[in-house]
Amino acid sequence: MTSAPLPAGTVPARPEDALRVLTWNVWWRFGDWRRRREALLRVLAAAGPDVCGLQEVWATPDEGLADWLAERLGMVALFAPSPAPGRWQRRLGALGDASAGGLPEPGRIAFGNAVLSRFPVLSHDVTHLPDGPHPEGRTALHALLDTPGGPLPFTTTHLNSAPAESAVRVRQVRALVPEVVRRARAVPGARRPVLTGDFNAEATSDELRLVCGHQTAPVVEGVVLVDAWRFADEGVRGHTWDRRNPHVAAVHQPSARIDYVLVGLPEFSGRGAVLGVHRVGAEPVGGVWPSDHAAVLADLRI
Repeated sequence: MTSAPLPAGTVPARPEDALRVLTWNVWWRFGDWRRRREALLRVLAAAGPDVCGLQEVWATPDEGLADWLAERLGMVALFAPSPAPGRWQRRLGALGDASAGGLPEPGRIAFGNAVLSRFPVLSHDVTHLPDGPHPEGRTALHALLDTPGGPLPFTTTHLNSAPAESAVRVRQVRALVPEVVRRARAVPGARRPVLTGDFNAEATSDELRLVCGHQTAPVVEGVVLVDAWRFADEGVRGHTWDRRNPHVAAVHQPSARIDYVLVGLPEFSGRGAVLGVHRVGAEPVGGVWPSDHAAVLADLRI
């Protein structure tokens, strides 16, 4: 097994018999988004994931980031817009974007989650998560993928972001996990589920301990999800929200690991075991930081 924070421009070799999964918050339409999407594409093309869970994905009436990336990567794209994107649209309107040129008015730009897949999509749907005091329209996008190791129940999500909203995120986890489990159990021969996303919470938080289910009572009795980063070598830097990134430094928050690939316990055969886990997209590409988050890349045994 290998694990390392990768130097700029390098990616891990894919182990034999591996399914490569990536999760990444791609920072919506903020900053110099045209240059950033080129940097996002370069990182994804080099990493070569089979399945991506993406958060803060934008779409306009004319184009969408998920489709734009999928077309260039030879993948299939699914996009689930938030039903309440107003907070994000207001932020974009206030921040502006001098690089955008003919940016459509913020109210016409959708915000949501996306899945990119190299495998056929057998089915997909969306779970709407509980709101906090201020509606944010958080969702989870589920996809059943036809992988060589059997059908893969794959989910990506993005939980509330305010540091003080742990209680909201706990409610969101309690709504989400049963839906992930139900979909996995409904498919004969399915692989153990994979849940990815930006949880906006550290590994020791109530919400992460709850979603994993082995340091506290699980949401669904008997169901444990494993944080893939637990297979990283001791001492390896895992921050996905990293103050070395100027977009993070600008908001004066501490570095943290808040993005996850969570996997069902592997079968006795080893199917689904974590073979390697890495942080990618954690350096500028051609002088451009692709996002304010780094991505997590995990190789799972087929």
